[in-house]
Amino acid sequence: MTGVVVRVAAGSEVADAGALTAEAYLADRLLDDTDSYADELRDAERRALEATLLVALVPRAGSDELVVVGTVTLAFYGTSYAETADPGEAEIRMLAVAPEARRRGIAELLMATALREAVAGGATRVVLSTLDSMQAAHRLYRRLGFVAVPDRDWGHVDVHLRVFTWTPPDAPGALVELATWPPARVVDVDGWKVGLSGGLTRRANSVLPLGTPPDITATLDRIEALYAREGQPAIVRVCRASPRGLDDLLALRDYEVMSRTDVLVRELDGLEPHPGGIRTSAGAVRVSAADRPDDAWLAAWSGSKARLHTTGSAAQADDTSLRLAREVLGGAPAVYLTATDATGLVGVIRAAFAEDWVALSCLVVTQPARRHGLGRYLTVRALDEAVRRGARRAFLQVEAENTAAGELYWSLGFQPAERYVYRELRWSPGLPSGSSA
Repeated sequence: MTGVVVRVAAGSEVADAGALTAEAYLADRLLDDTDSYADELRDAERRALEATLLVALVPRAGSDELVVVGTVTLAFYGTSYAETADPGEAEIRMLAVAPEARRRGIAELLMATALREAVAGGATRVVLSTLDSMQAAHRLYRRLGFVAVPDRDWGHVDVHLRVFTWTPPDAPGALVELATWPPARVVDVDGWKVGLSGGLTRRANSVLPLGTPPDITATLDRIEALYAREGQPAIVRVCRASPRGLDDLLALRDYEVMSRTDVLVRELDGLEPHPGGIRTSAGAVRVSAADRPDDAWLAAWSGSKARLHTTGSAAQADDTSLRLAREVLGGAPAVYLTATDATGLVGVIRAAFAEDWVALSCLVVTQPARRHGLGRYLTVRALDEAVRRGARRAFLQVEAENTAAGELYWSLGFQPAERYVYRELRWSPGLPSGSSA
């Protein structure tokens, strides 16, 4: 659903989440007000301290103020709120949606966000317990990919709890991702791949730290000096393939987290071609495919500052941006889809190939053509094209805070496989490498 924000609870949202959880359980007659468990449900302050407390918020009618309409708790093995989780697992608990906000997809959005956070925390499996009477919840869990595990069912006194588990899909891995978005130039520094592309996108202007060099500090010194010579700040991608402890070391060296990105994956077996066409307010949409991006395609993508993520001195003239875009995007086998209506170009998307994977990126829909389902339509058309070209699995990257994009891709069958962060050295022109302003 549109307009919903899901995030870690903060401030007054914590107490509101506690009150809502108890209210929802009481409304569903899962307990009565004399039950001591109601007090535990209301104690969201403790949950926020000892687990991850997520909330769903929507604007109050006639106001920009956000109000809590749903919540869920995520607890990792070994913490106080993990009742049945095994080592390596995360546990979902206390899913609740306000009665007046139900049937709007909020529970599914909360669950999807909890799974992304579980993967971000390194969980190899997610577990939950549910009552037999919660049949609507069971349907939701199965739709999300959970499976019942009767051998793990448990309970106490007269309560029998059914256990469901969810396992993340395999991620493509850093090298496959790099192959679908190769920098214009790559320099090897002690086995780490340093991307240099004139500042066009963080992906093409960051370090992929593969393996553990003999002296990480010395390696970072050389990398920072290299980026300084290029007129760019040093950016390091911290991911599953990174050396243990790298994130802490970067924080000590004054690297700031600039973005958190989720890698979402889906299998392409059984993908059904999109039925029919789509229309905007200007009429029917036509989609064409090409093996290279033309100037109009590149202008549509590079003209969106949200997609550029330029770094350092890269935000220059349009001609420079187009040249860099052509160089970076053209470094991998790919197909470029362009959507047009009676007004001209209204959307673009890129599908790049490596091994049996297709990587979707560069989705842009022009402002007048939005709210017609064109982003979803282009994504499905790109997947159709990938299947025709032999891809078996698809992945894409979306910033963790982008609830709307996450909701779209989840509805298309993508699930979280990994999270990485970009850390950028606090730096400005004129300062020595490694200094902060």
